[in-house]
Amino acid sequence: MKTDFLGFIFYEKSPRYVLNHLNLEDILKINHPGKTGVFVNEEIDIITDIAKKAGLNFIQLHGDENEDFVIKLKQNIRSEIKIIKVIRIGDNNQETEEKTEKALNSHVLIVDYFLFDTDSKAFGGTGKQFNWTILNTLKIPLPYFLSGGISEENIENISLLEKKPFAIDINSKFELEPGIKDLEKIRKFISKAF
Repeated sequence: MKTDFLGFIFYEKSPRYVLNHLNLEDILKINHPGKTGVFVNEEIDIITDIAKKAGLNFIQLHGDENEDFVIKLKQNIRSEIKIIKVIRIGDNNQETEEKTEKALNSHVLIVDYFLFDTDSKAFGGTGKQFNWTILNTLKIPLPYFLSGGISEENIENISLLEKKPFAIDINSKFELEPGIKDLEKIRKFISKAF
């Protein structure tokens, strides 16, 4: 089964925290062009060190990292590493729309991709879907990943999006337990979605 991205969660509070199962040398040995490290409000030197030792191709910032943080991070990592900035979306209202547009505008020149996920105190992994139609009210200036409760039951709703996602980030709905993927379920999903 071909996947374009492999996500490794480097957030200790997550039940999917990768360093409970693999070390950085193990990840370095994985030959895949889409190795993505997921970080939440982590220190720049720690991200830089992990990115180097694990041979990451992408860094996904899933916390409250601002523009200054991203600029400093880019100065410390290999230039070919791409940055994905997560924008967490809550209730579909005017305030959410304004907050989301502000985040898009402030990061557009310094990241490579956006990822839209459901807002939660746990920083993702909720299995809950936000109202995707809010994306139709936004000017999304970069390719984006869609995340947040994606399943076989709702994948067809992507057809309602005017600007289609660059990639789909599936997670909790396709697990036997946190961090253990149900490969058969993923195969069925891929055949249905694509």
